[in-house]
Amino acid sequence: MTAIALTIAGSDSGGGAGIQADIKTFSALGVYGASVLTAVTAQNTKGVAAVEDISPPMVAAQMEAVLTDLSVGAVKIGMVSRSETIATIADGLRRFGLRPVLDPVMVATSGDRLLREEAIAALVGELVPLSLIVTPNLPEAALLTDTPVAADWAAMTRQAEAIMKAGAGAVLVKGGHGDGAESADLYFDGNEVRRLSAPRIETRHDHGTGCTLAAAITANLARGHDLFAAAAMARAYLQQALLAGRDLVVGGGRGPVHHFHRWWPA
Repeated sequence: MTAIALTIAGSDSGGGAGIQADIKTFSALGVYGASVLTAVTAQNTKGVAAVEDISPPMVAAQMEAVLTDLSVGAVKIGMVSRSETIATIADGLRRFGLRPVLDPVMVATSGDRLLREEAIAALVGELVPLSLIVTPNLPEAALLTDTPVAADWAAMTRQAEAIMKAGAGAVLVKGGHGDGAESADLYFDGNEVRRLSAPRIETRHDHGTGCTLAAAITANLARGHDLFAAAAMARAYLQQALLAGRDLVVGGGRGPVHHFHRWWPA
């Protein structure tokens, strides 16, 4: 069987994040990628200029088309900006019996808001309980739990526990927004807290890191790996993509990671 992964997310016209980053990641990891667009953004390495949502009926039609034909092994959810879209996706997931990797995209790397305030409750109430794993960064974990941004491991653990109580199958709180020489992610599945860490990489080419990590977890799941192994392998892939991305010359702002670093040099 061909390993197939589906991404349900927004389009990034600059190519560094969103659907584009997800498909690149799937391909780089040997997985066929399908997509359901939730929004179209006009953006580049400097920021988001405009966002236009795809109508919920069209989101539902895309899910129907893909999931009634392709043998999808794993699903990733990225940018879902409004509650109506969230409800539509949740209905489709329940109908097809799927548990996604949920990357709660709330704010772009540039600082632009991508999730409406009123949609946070819908995200927590509808999609978190359906998710196999939720992958928030530190600011997103704070928004999901209505607490201050975690400043230490204990606070990250409390936030992971709160997200688990909301119904998630597992949580990966990403520490990339933290300080120090080490970037540490916290993995919690309800039984054991585990640490995934690597040296912090100094680079301005970090656009799409969250999308890429969640997509890599999804690709690894589609290839049959268990959840923790999928997360650990995804973390290693992202580390190499960040290192290689330092030499990319793409745009004048925060450039992308190098998804295809194994095939061509920057």
